[in-house]
Amino acid sequence: MKLTPLEPWITHKIDHVDLAEYQLQKLRDTLQLAREKSRFYRRQLADIPIDLTSLDDLTRWPFTTAADLRVNPLAFVTVSQDEIQRVVTLDSSGTSGAPKRLYFTREDQELTIDFFHIGMSTFTAPGDRVLILLPGETPGSVGDLLATGLQRLGAVPIKHGPVRDAVVTLDVMRREKINVLVGVPTHVLALARHPTKSPLNLKSVLLSTDHVANAIKHAIEAAFGGTVYNHYGMTEMGLGGGVECEARRGYHLREADMLFEIIDPQTGERVPDGEYGEVVFTTLTRRGLPLIRYRTGDVSRFIPEPCPCGARLKTLERITHRLAGRVLIGDQTLTMADLDEALFAVDGVLNFTATMVNDNGHDSLQLEVKIAADRRSMPVIQSITAAVPYAQYFDLHVSSVNAIPPSLAKRTIIDRRNLA
Repeated sequence: MKLTPLEPWITHKIDHVDLAEYQLQKLRDTLQLAREKSRFYRRQLADIPIDLTSLDDLTRWPFTTAADLRVNPLAFVTVSQDEIQRVVTLDSSGTSGAPKRLYFTREDQELTIDFFHIGMSTFTAPGDRVLILLPGETPGSVGDLLATGLQRLGAVPIKHGPVRDAVVTLDVMRREKINVLVGVPTHVLALARHPTKSPLNLKSVLLSTDHVANAIKHAIEAAFGGTVYNHYGMTEMGLGGGVECEARRGYHLREADMLFEIIDPQTGERVPDGEYGEVVFTTLTRRGLPLIRYRTGDVSRFIPEPCPCGARLKTLERITHRLAGRVLIGDQTLTMADLDEALFAVDGVLNFTATMVNDNGHDSLQLEVKIAADRRSMPVIQSITAAVPYAQYFDLHVSSVNAIPPSLAKRTIIDRRNLA
């Protein structure tokens, strides 16, 4: 099994010094930058000592939240406005609330390109033809940065954008002789479950932007023959956070650019490796908008056992759900991952939404399930009904579709029970 290419890449980036020593020095630099240049951190860190002696001293620093970013994103910026190369606006996941804005310098984006270049080399070789099913028209967008990274690898990137019509995308795959695919899990699933998908044989598929259910991975691999890998990232991380190696049991992380922690979401204390908690990260090398102990809301753990690929880097278990996406139904906890594994295992299911409501004191899970237009039949609907956990609590609506809306938002269970 091949060692993750992130390991030699990081070793080179830190100039072969001890990783913990490197991270400690970068933490000191980040703290100084934030206190001197960021209006937000100047206030928040005013009483925090800067004489860090170990990485454990990071626990003295307060957390940064998405709400902090929404209040005044410009207060986080540590460079002059003319140094900002790219601004990304993330709308609130609710019906109201200010958006988050992230600001990146040219150097910040170069760090992302570098990560994409090395991370993609895990399963992509020079000469491979890669179809990018992510936004890529705007300079500095995720698809644009990925294309640049692939060019440095010697691969041939084709920027396509999100899947809007499976027939069109499948035709592009055939015409361009695509052998590597990068896209959103449900978008690629729509291609895999389209009746005109054959004959297409892929070498590898990278799924990003959302949780990847095993049921989706298996359906894609069965349809296209390639190996599915997972990427972990968010805009707040600079788009790239980690990627699976050939062992495919979790993500190896950008540990030269970010420091990751797992905390108890209730107490804020770090948890031992192997225990689940909330993923928190601190940027180490970002100039435009550093983030210190940013709470992602994602639930995972560090896998304590060594990775079969031989890496010394940490392995973060694949993200399956978010803190905000867990709901109590009856006396059981339900997550989007539970529904994903159950529903996507039904052949023909392309996507669904899940909303918890309370009607006259009765909890109900409203499911809107989208199935392929050619698969609408009573056996499919019966299979969906049988697959749903806690069926006594749900209301089901099934509709057939020919096209998939190009949403890139993370899917989650929406809980409307406590809304006025």
